[in-house]
Amino acid sequence: MRAGSSIKHMIEAMSDDELAKMLRREYLRKLARYRRLDDQLCTKYGMTCEEFEKEDIVAKKNYSWEVEADAQDWEMAIDGIKICLRKLGEVKVEY
Repeated sequence: MRAGSSIKHMIEAMSDDELAKMLRREYLRKLARYRRLDDQLCTKYGMTCEEFEKEDIVAKKNYSWEVEADAQDWEMAIDGIKICLRKLGEVKVEY
């Protein structure tokens, strides 16, 4: 049996509640990672991502590689937080 079909079989064997709990745990794990990155960058720059963009910090720091990378990571974290929160609202779990 191929790995893909084995995984498909495992997922099909799960109850809706088991699958929902698994998805919820994964979204919570990702949400924690994105929030941690957001917190780290807020501390590093002493401002929120929105303030960072409004003040055009990337340009003020002469487009350094580090600041560009931080800007991209921060944008990814903010988008990830929004997506995870939306997905958590969609996943219904019975406890």
